[in-house]
Amino acid sequence: MQAGELKPVLAALVLPPTGPLLLALVGIALATRRRTAGLVLATLGIASAWLLATNGFGLVLAQHLLPPVAALQPRQLQQVQAIVVLGGGVLPEAPEYGAPQLGPNSMERLRYGAWLARRSGKPLAFAGGLGWGNGPTQREPEASVARRVLKEDYGIALRWTEDRSRDTAENADRSAQLLQPAGVRRIALVTSATHMPRALAEFRRAGFDVLPAPTGFPSRRGNAGMEWLPTPDGAVLCWSVIREALGRAVASLR
Repeated sequence: MQAGELKPVLAALVLPPTGPLLLALVGIALATRRRTAGLVLATLGIASAWLLATNGFGLVLAQHLLPPVAALQPRQLQQVQAIVVLGGGVLPEAPEYGAPQLGPNSMERLRYGAWLARRSGKPLAFAGGLGWGNGPTQREPEASVARRVLKEDYGIALRWTEDRSRDTAENADRSAQLLQPAGVRRIALVTSATHMPRALAEFRRAGFDVLPAPTGFPSRRGNAGMEWLPTPDGAVLCWSVIREALGRAVASLR
């Protein structure tokens, strides 16, 4: 087993909802011997599970744990040579289409990349292979899925497809191997706003001059009361922010 294969397992154990639920279970088990300490831990676990599923707390975390990123102004694309879109997951089984499709994050990024390409005339690249956490049902690299979806749904062809990377660091390194020999160093990088700080650091480390082009910004999803009730959107936002904050910390150690 390669070290990278442990990343999705460790992340699943630490990130919500598993992390807070494990804390609550430890508290319940401890309460049989040390009632007060156990109940405190269980309460913390349950309260954390609640908060980490709310959009309001996700916005607070994003503000304090991640550097701010600004939306790209289309006129800025004049200074770049290519637009690079990063993958964010695949739906390996999509019976209604009869072929794998991009997941929500990937589709959001690809759509924005296509929107920028049409308005600027800049060539598109997509980076994404088979991630560390992909199961046996995913056999087609993400970049291959993106190439097909982009052609069929948008009528746009990818100039470059990087289909061997398994994480953000490899996205950057393998994109450099693909684009830099062609003279491409100034790029617009398209990924989710929460993922952008980590991706930006990796691509600059790989030798690119990067113009951030974030999409999918964290935002309010309802009225003030709903912001603090657990929702799927809130859980995804909290998970994403904490994952990126941990990823940046690990990258800095590396």
